[in-house]
Amino acid sequence: MFSLTLTLDPGSRTPMYEQLYAALAAAIREGSLRHGEKLPSKRALCAQLGVSRATVEAAYGLLTAEGYVEARPRSGFYTADYHLMPTPGEAQKAFPAPPARPTAVPGPERDPALDYFSTSAVDVSVFPYASWAKLYKEVVYNSPALLQRGDPRGEAPLRQALAALLSEYRGVRCGPEQIVVGSGLETLLGQLITLFGPKTVYAMEDPGYPAVERTLLARGREIRFVPMDAAGMDAEALEASGATVAYLTPSHQFPLGITMPASRRSRLLGWAVARRGWIIEDDYDSEFRYGGRPISSMQGMDRHGRVIYTGTFSRSLAPAIRLAYMVLPPALLEPWQALYGGQQPTVSRYEQTVMARFLAEGFYARYIRRVGKRYADRRAALLEALGQIRGLEISGAEGGIHFLLRLPRLSEAELLGRAAAAGLPLRGLSEFCRRVSPLPSTLVLGYGGLPTERVSELARRLARAWEENGAVPRKAP
Repeated sequence: MFSLTLTLDPGSRTPMYEQLYAALAAAIREGSLRHGEKLPSKRALCAQLGVSRATVEAAYGLLTAEGYVEARPRSGFYTADYHLMPTPGEAQKAFPAPPARPTAVPGPERDPALDYFSTSAVDVSVFPYASWAKLYKEVVYNSPALLQRGDPRGEAPLRQALAALLSEYRGVRCGPEQIVVGSGLETLLGQLITLFGPKTVYAMEDPGYPAVERTLLARGREIRFVPMDAAGMDAEALEASGATVAYLTPSHQFPLGITMPASRRSRLLGWAVARRGWIIEDDYDSEFRYGGRPISSMQGMDRHGRVIYTGTFSRSLAPAIRLAYMVLPPALLEPWQALYGGQQPTVSRYEQTVMARFLAEGFYARYIRRVGKRYADRRAALLEALGQIRGLEISGAEGGIHFLLRLPRLSEAELLGRAAAAGLPLRGLSEFCRRVSPLPSTLVLGYGGLPTERVSELARRLARAWEENGAVPRKAP
């Protein structure tokens, strides 16, 4: 067992459990704690540090959730297999020839009015209309200078507010000068694609996010579809893919809902260093976690400047707010400036200034707490209602506003067909798969735009559609 020497500051604004978590996580990342080393018992650590049992339990819980440690029954807590990142000068591995690139497969057209279980909808009923309108009016009337040309990276107050927000809530390490604001993620991806050049090969999660695939294919880029396992993108398959840029959704993978543990994140960061490649971290759905705080960003673990962090307000606020951002590593700042430094910003300066105030004055944090509670309650009600369907399996529901639903006694086509006949169009997992075979009988269910008052009714409608011969679903015991 190791000897722990650290000091916690009870006067800090950072809670004691987070201080303890951060110290232990850093020791594991840096190799001070080796793989398989046993951590002190909760009681021993409480006595050594003079803290409460709740503090130690919360810290150990976070370390376990993020994959830094593993709990062994009747034995204790041990450090997990965490791959230390190589230095840029270490030898690179050989990569075999990649497979041929497939063509994109468009999804079916959908009627948004009937799409109660859409994976892209959000709850706009609690949008802070009054606060947003008040700020917009003040900005329009009091800031005539915003009619002039602006900084192509985005308004300085917005970039400052974003840097503060990302540091506090996502563990992102950056300054405002590293942030670029754009009109949606596709706009920023387009800039990165141009920056990396036409011969760059991209790795994408399979199954994964179709919009990014379409953006890459529209620009004629090569894609390698890398399969997923229980921890996220398969590291060995990525290393063998020939790609130099990997697009990842590690916080809540779409569509599988996987949260990538720290050990896998570390290994993929090591790949980026050894390959002299890049990781585009799409922090999809990171705002919403149930049963714990959001997992810290991958960018915050990066010590070699190989991660481009990206985010958007489309999920947390509304899809119509076309405001996204990316955090460029220092090595990409000058190349980006050379290509785009003379262009106009792609988002209205008025909207940027409103968003800057919305963030800086606390409106956004209050809204996230409010809508997060609403999603948590809706998720609980939906899981309870769907739990009455015989044989139903649910996964990926620990965060975000979608999860997977599996009913093995019916095929995916039967599930989709019966649901559509009941007036409930759904999406099958196969829609998001390219090279891998989807888990059979599996659907992707979103609940962001689902009317809360209709949860039970719609769940019963699905149950009736999926019961053999239209039988009534079983009642709760």
